[in-house]
Order: sequence, then C-alpha cells, then structure tokens
Amino acid sequence: MMPARMWVLVLLLVTTGAWPRGAALPADKAAASTLERDYDRCRNHADVGACYDAIRWNPADPALLVALGDALLRANRPADAIRKYRRAAALAPNMRGISAKISEAEARLPAKRARENPAADRAAGGTQGRRYSNAAAETQSH
Repeated sequence: MMPARMWVLVLLLVTTGAWPRGAALPADKAAASTLERDYDRCRNHADVGACYDAIRWNPADPALLVALGDALLRANRPADAIRKYRRAAALAPNMRGISAKISEAEARLPAKRARENPAADRAAGGTQGRRYSNAAAETQSH
C-alpha cells in the first residue's frame, strides 16, 4: 500500500512541474481556441496583434516573445523587436539564436546622421550651427 501512495505522489509532483509557470489558461473552450489561434497566427504568420493578444495570456513565454520580435522586425520596427528579444534573453539565457536576432535587428536600425564638419554646414547656409536667443548680451545687437 505504501509504494502505491509513493508512486501517486511522485506522479503528482512530476505532472505539476510540467505546467508552464505564469500561464493563465482560459476557463471556457471559446477563449482557449482564441488563445490557440493567436499563438498560431503569432508564430506562423507574424501577426503583431495576435502576438500581443497571446502575450496577455502568458507574458513570460520566451518563445512567444521571440515570435513577437520576429513579427515586429518584419513590420520594420527594429527598436521594438530588440526590446522583445532582450526580454526573451533575460527569461531564457540559454536560448539559442537570440544574440543573432538582436544583431540582425540592430543592423536594421536607421543610422543617425552625424555631422562631420559643422563649419561647412554653416558656410553652406545651413542653420544647424546658428543659435537664436532673446537673452543676448546687451552689447550685441540683433
């Protein structure tokens, strides 16, 4: 009798450990099917809205965060994708391919225009080097 109770206890402990942490499963079948559809649309079709809907149910799923990052990258939103990839990397540091995805998204960020010679901009008639102020010194005229 005692070994049977022990096996039931072990089985109970093993099965409860298999449930994902933080996953709130919907109570009715309609909501469960909607969640399943959102997961599918997010992972397979890169639907950003469906990804956000699925993340509402399970915000700590790193695979879902990576799928959202992929969808954001396809939607030409690399800065948002980088944030999602970094969140997934924080949740699952051993997940493969995250650093490559972050590098790819960083490569897609728009380059900021760096002025190489501000004096040449002023000489060409640009207004980048000029300052306009009403608080000029009294000895200067406007």
